[in-house]
Amino acid sequence: MEGAALSAPVAHEPGERPRLIRAVPIRHWGRWVSAAVLLFLAVALAWSLAHNPNVGWATIGQYLFKPLTLHGVLVTIEMTIIAMAIGIAGGTIIAVMRLSDNPILRTVSWIYIWLFRGVPLLVQIIFWGFLGALYPNLFLGIPFVGLVFGHANTSALIGAFTAAILALGLNEVAYSAELVRAGIISVEAGQTEAAQSLGMSGGLTMRRVVLPQAMRVIIPPMGNETITMLKMTSLVSVISGHDLLTTVQQVYAQNFRQIPLLIVASIWYLALTTVLTIGQHYLEKHFGRGFGQADAGGAERKALKRVTRNG
Repeated sequence: MEGAALSAPVAHEPGERPRLIRAVPIRHWGRWVSAAVLLFLAVALAWSLAHNPNVGWATIGQYLFKPLTLHGVLVTIEMTIIAMAIGIAGGTIIAVMRLSDNPILRTVSWIYIWLFRGVPLLVQIIFWGFLGALYPNLFLGIPFVGLVFGHANTSALIGAFTAAILALGLNEVAYSAELVRAGIISVEAGQTEAAQSLGMSGGLTMRRVVLPQAMRVIIPPMGNETITMLKMTSLVSVISGHDLLTTVQQVYAQNFRQIPLLIVASIWYLALTTVLTIGQHYLEKHFGRGFGQADAGGAERKALKRVTRNG
């Protein structure tokens, strides 16, 4: 019996009723000591924050649900959703290109991943924010012949929000491509061969057979990428992207209450990441049905219910 020590059976005379074996639980004193130390440290930290006048709880309560803060939260959510949509869609295309038999497609996809994973995201955000310094005007037309259908000022066309979306989305394409490629590779080749034997085209096989099975491998890291993307939106504050961090920075630049307003931003980031974590859990549970520990745990619970019901 795990976690308990069994006493040895006591010798007895023939005809004498044997004594019952008594299980003696093993004392894990180290666990209790470590738990007490951690509890003490947690209480001490909470007490110090609650009684620290520099925290500014009144300021936190004032700005936590203020319209300007909620607007920053909304912009952060919009950036995360749009950037991840671009990343997942583009990443799927790049992943399929990397697995293609066409050497040109493989080379182009490899160069794209190499470029966007090699340059830091902060540099990409700044680059897109100051794209007007490289190309003051953008033209739509046929190159080398001078035929122009339209043009626009770059700074007017690509504002801070658009620049942030381009930087975050295009950077995410490179990382999502590798996640999708790993998921596709994890599907056995026999699945593709079986689909092709039924007359399914390559594209139909990818959509109906390969990708649904690859989701089990793709979802966990993609969920982490989404949470990371939510936090990475804070980097667009360098180009005044109107996100949550930009909003609180603009406020504490006027009232000089940096700590309370940074705590406000931290509370919202924690709340949003918690929601995403819960959503990731249910997605993993949905796509993991029939595989791994999720299914094994369900089978164990059903077996335990049957044993209990049968006495």
